[in-house]
Amino acid sequence: MARGTIAKVVLDRGFGFIRGNDGKDVFFHRSGLVGLTFEDLAEGTLVDFEVEKSAKGLRAANVRVAAGGGAPGATE
Repeated sequence: MARGTIAKVVLDRGFGFIRGNDGKDVFFHRSGLVGLTFEDLAEGTLVDFEVEKSAKGLRAANVRVAAGGGAPGATE
């Protein structure tokens, strides 16, 4: 499982990008989220994810908030 932070969220289109700890951005779609809604995500949220190959390149799957990985400034 890889770890990274949400780099960009495009709410109206249902996708975004995760910046992995290796510095590379990986595409994700709202259908790849586990245990959260797309609207719960914010830039800077720490997430765990799996990288899969798709017809269009690499994409993140099984995206979930990492332990202690709430969005910056969020209160629990």
